[in-house]
Amino acid sequence: MKNSRMFALFAVLVVFLAAACGDSNKPPATPDLPDEWTVIRPGGDTICSRGTEYAYAVRGGSVNKVVVEFMGGGACWSDLTCSVADAIFNAEVNVERLSEISGSGIYDRENEENPFKDWYHVFIPYCTGDIHWGNSVVEYGEGENAFTIHHKGAVNSQAVMDWVYENFERPENIFITGCSAGAYGSIGWAAYLMDHYKNSDIVQVGDCGAGVVTETFFQDSFPNWNASSMVPWWLPELEGKSIDDLYIIALYSAIVNGIPEMRVAQYNTAFDKDQIFYFDVMGGEAEDWHPKLVDTLAEITARAPAFRHYMAPGPVHCIHPYDFFYEREVNGVAYSAWLYELAHGEDPPDTVACEGISCLDDPICAACLDGTSGDPGCGWCNGWDPNMEP
Repeated sequence: MKNSRMFALFAVLVVFLAAACGDSNKPPATPDLPDEWTVIRPGGDTICSRGTEYAYAVRGGSVNKVVVEFMGGGACWSDLTCSVADAIFNAEVNVERLSEISGSGIYDRENEENPFKDWYHVFIPYCTGDIHWGNSVVEYGEGENAFTIHHKGAVNSQAVMDWVYENFERPENIFITGCSAGAYGSIGWAAYLMDHYKNSDIVQVGDCGAGVVTETFFQDSFPNWNASSMVPWWLPELEGKSIDDLYIIALYSAIVNGIPEMRVAQYNTAFDKDQIFYFDVMGGEAEDWHPKLVDTLAEITARAPAFRHYMAPGPVHCIHPYDFFYEREVNGVAYSAWLYELAHGEDPPDTVACEGISCLDDPICAACLDGTSGDPGCGWCNGWDPNMEP
C-alpha cells in the first residue's frame, strides 16, 4: 500500500512537471501553410515610400526550416536620388504579383539540387529606398518640388519578423538572404534573428551586396533613414561607436566575430553591373569598384576569418533568383553545391573566388550573348566586354 501511494504521488509529480515545463519531445510549432505563395497585408504602421500599401508573401514547407529573404530594389538618400522613384529604387509593392513569384533559382522546388526545396519561405518586399533599415519620414526638395518619402523599411521588416517569431517556435535552420539592397537587409536583420533564435542553425548570405560605397555614403544616407537604430550596437566591436564610425567592413567584422555560431557569407560577381552603377551614382569612379571589391572582401576576411565569400566572373547582378544558380561554377566548385555545404555541412566550405584575367571569362554571359541561354538574368550581360582590362 505504501509503495502504491508513493507511486501515485510520483505520477502526479511527473504530470505537474510536464505541464509546468512543457513536453520536450513535442515537435516545435510551424505555420500551417500551403505549398504556394500566400500574401499577407499587415497594415498598422507598415507603408511604402509614397504612402501605398505594404504586403509580403509566405510559402509553406515540409521541414522545420525557413528561408527569410529580403527583396532588392535600389536605394535613395537625397533630393536627386529620391525624386526619380522607380528609375533608381522600388517605390511600391506590386501586391498582385506576390503570389506569382518565379519558380527559378532557389524558388524551384522541383530541382533536387536546390538546398532549400523543402523549406518554408518568407519573402520580404522592398519599397522604401533604405535597404530595409529605415524608420523616418523625410521631405525632400523645396517649394513646389517638395515631396515626402516614407523610409520605413525597418518598420515593414519588423512586421514580418513579428510574424516569423509568432509562427516558428524553434526552427532547426534559418537561411537569411537577399539580392542587392536585400543583401544589406539580410545582414542587418541577421543579428536580430540570431538573438531571437539562439538555438537555431543560422546562415546569412548577401547576394551581390558587397558594400563597396564611397567614404561618406553611410553618413549621407543613414541619418535620413534613421538607420542607426537598426545597427546591432550591442555587439562588442560596435559598443561605444557611432554612425560616424560605421562602414561595411566594421559591420561585417562585428557580426561575424560577435555571433560566432552564425555563418556569414557573400556572393558577388567581379564586375557586377548594378553595384558599379550605384557606386557611380554615389560619386565613385566605376573603374575603382572592382579593386575595392577585392580589397573589401580581403579585409573582412582578415578581420573576421570565419567569413566566407564566393566571387564569380562577369557582370551579372545576383544569382539566387535565376536558373543559372545551378550552372555557376568557379575553380571547379559549383555555387549550388558550395551553398548547400554552407547551409547543411558540418564545417563551412572554403572561400571560392576568380582571380585576375579569369574574372573576365564568364560562361554565363557567353551563353547569353551567343543566344544559347534565354535566362531572364541575361539582361545583365548586355554591353559586357570580356576583353576589357581586369
